[in-house]
Amino acid sequence: MRITFRLIISLAVVVASVALGSSFIQVRLERAKQQEELERRSRLLAESLQETIEPLLAKGTSKQLTRLVERFGNRERLAGAAVFDAEGKALAITASLSGLVPTAPKLAEEALKQGKDASRFDRVGGHRLHLYVLPLSVESRTAGTLVLFHEAAYIDELLSAIWRRTFGRVLVQVILIALVTLLVVRWSLVGPIAQMAEWMKLLRAGEAPNSAGIPRGDIFAPIAKEVTTFAKHLSVAKTAAEEEARLRQASESLWTPDRLKEHVRAKLQGKPLVIISNREPYMHRYKGREAQVIVPAGGVVTALDPLMRACGGLWIAHGAGDADWDNVDGHSRVRVPPEDPRYTLRRVALTKEEEEGYYYGFANEGLWPLCHIAHVRPEFRPEDWAHYQRANQKFADAALEELQGIDSPCLLVQDYHFALLPRMIKEKRPDARIVLFWHIPWPNPEAFGICPWQRELLYGMLGADLVGFHTQYHCNNFLETVDRTLECRIDRERFSVIKEGHLTSVKPFPISVSFPEPAAKAPDTDKERAAILKGLRVKAEFLGVGVERIDYTKGLLERFRAIERFLDKYPRYKGRFTFVQIGAPSRTHIKRYHDFLAEVEAEGERINWKFKANDWRPIVFLSEHHDHDEIAPYYRTAELCMVTSLSDGMNLVGKEFIAAREDLGGALILSQFAGASRELRDALIVNPYDIDRMADAILYALEMGTDERKARMQRLRETVRENNVYRWAGTLITELTQIRFEDLPAGTLA
Repeated sequence: MRITFRLIISLAVVVASVALGSSFIQVRLERAKQQEELERRSRLLAESLQETIEPLLAKGTSKQLTRLVERFGNRERLAGAAVFDAEGKALAITASLSGLVPTAPKLAEEALKQGKDASRFDRVGGHRLHLYVLPLSVESRTAGTLVLFHEAAYIDELLSAIWRRTFGRVLVQVILIALVTLLVVRWSLVGPIAQMAEWMKLLRAGEAPNSAGIPRGDIFAPIAKEVTTFAKHLSVAKTAAEEEARLRQASESLWTPDRLKEHVRAKLQGKPLVIISNREPYMHRYKGREAQVIVPAGGVVTALDPLMRACGGLWIAHGAGDADWDNVDGHSRVRVPPEDPRYTLRRVALTKEEEEGYYYGFANEGLWPLCHIAHVRPEFRPEDWAHYQRANQKFADAALEELQGIDSPCLLVQDYHFALLPRMIKEKRPDARIVLFWHIPWPNPEAFGICPWQRELLYGMLGADLVGFHTQYHCNNFLETVDRTLECRIDRERFSVIKEGHLTSVKPFPISVSFPEPAAKAPDTDKERAAILKGLRVKAEFLGVGVERIDYTKGLLERFRAIERFLDKYPRYKGRFTFVQIGAPSRTHIKRYHDFLAEVEAEGERINWKFKANDWRPIVFLSEHHDHDEIAPYYRTAELCMVTSLSDGMNLVGKEFIAAREDLGGALILSQFAGASRELRDALIVNPYDIDRMADAILYALEMGTDERKARMQRLRETVRENNVYRWAGTLITELTQIRFEDLPAGTLA
């Protein structure tokens, strides 16, 4: 109530001050106007009388002068008139003034001396009058003066009326302001504050209040945003604490964001975690004139963003968005995620030529097909290699700049874009602990030997203290490649390489996803499915889904042909089964990718034309970027998800699908050539080159018994839940921090 009273008083003072100030100006202007108008009338009247009085004054006829003065003395607001001679003696004067003005006023003497008219406000007999004096001439000599006396009290009355109106207006305004302020405070402040207090009370009591109870007005929008974020953190912390207590009770060990955070803090002793990748986790792009934040597609971002949200630290990546550089500070940094900043993103700028050569050229036309062995010939051009070297050096320079002042920093270098970077950093910062995690497959030594710069790449990679792959098979291929290519020592018992006195451990770390907590309220999957089908403008009884970047390694053509074969073999599913392929176009600057996108679209159109129907299509191809929230309903409602990679390091789509199926429904069809197939044994494992068997797998997934479906999904979910991305990161960091630089076998420094 006190703040309301102070607010009303403050507003009243401001309104009164403004009103009084404006009234003061108005009074001054009105006074000047009235005085000017009075003087103008006096002058006109005096000049009109002058022509009559001067001849009478010359004749000396005082009676006629008196009658004339009396006649004009009765006019409105004219108190009287008088004619005086040159010595100031009254020749004619209005009767009402004769006793008050026996002789000429001093103003008349001044007018005679100056030889021109004069005016003044003065008090005569207790009355405020306006005097106007006009000199009179007879035969070119001054013979006297004409003095007009006008009432001036009406001006004061007029000004007083203005002040009274101002006071009344201020009084009414203050009353209205008080009422409006009370209502605004009640509706916009007191009510919402009480509402928010009740909401927080319920939250503190352990209940789950409806977020709709938080006020959302413009005034409370920033507070509502922060309170919602705080409540979310509190809920997550509470769930984690309860889960931790349950795990201790059950002697289990589930990795959670909080556990990882504490683990990293203990292992790194407070030092920040630094991740280096080509792709940034959050990209700014212009949509019209507005800059929007998007999450780029890709497994690296999917896996590492939850890790950085939990641990904080620094992420160094290529700033590729057209609005990226308008949304960073002077050191090319920005805090992310935008809605709830947890860590720092440092962007590195590359020229168009560097991006073309390093990323599109050497990395994706050379190393990518080389490592995947997916029937696409690698292209190795000397100019691309030069750009690859320069880009790696740029990222190394940015990392070294950020690491200044940090003792024994820990870096997680991501993927095939930065094979040279570990050595570049290690040469300048030998105290740095570096992990190079290779997210794609590693081929056999014969295949890798195609690369003209294989020695330089391997030498750069061995600058890391730990090289990680998804599977043991890829670790074995890497060790064999190093053994055949470089002069070094391979310790197969410890799975390590010793080169120039530096030990590099090589181990498998199968990456995963963040397993979500159970939703407070299960989504209505029937409504979600109906909304999806309505949006796609198709009618279907069964739904399948695939989510990929458009890449020739993902087996999209084989997948579409398996669907075609399925409908040919089992025609009862025509008009009943629709497969939705969500595909984010990728690397379309590269001709092979551009052509492949056209091939996929053409194959989908061919199959749809073959089974043409009015309100049904067997394949719906959504060739555009979708964020996680947009994809989740497809995961939750589909009967099956297909991952048919021809070659893949891990592939997280299958794990995302499993994590989304709280209802224990759905079936996963998984390629035997994806790294995930080593863990997800309860998926339907297929050879993507065997189209007929894949068609049978689709049938089996659709007609699988409910008990078997739930049992399979339950075991898959337990696997993904226990081996989540937090466990991956914790294991990786534990392994890195346990490496001791001095623990090298004797005779290995040569």
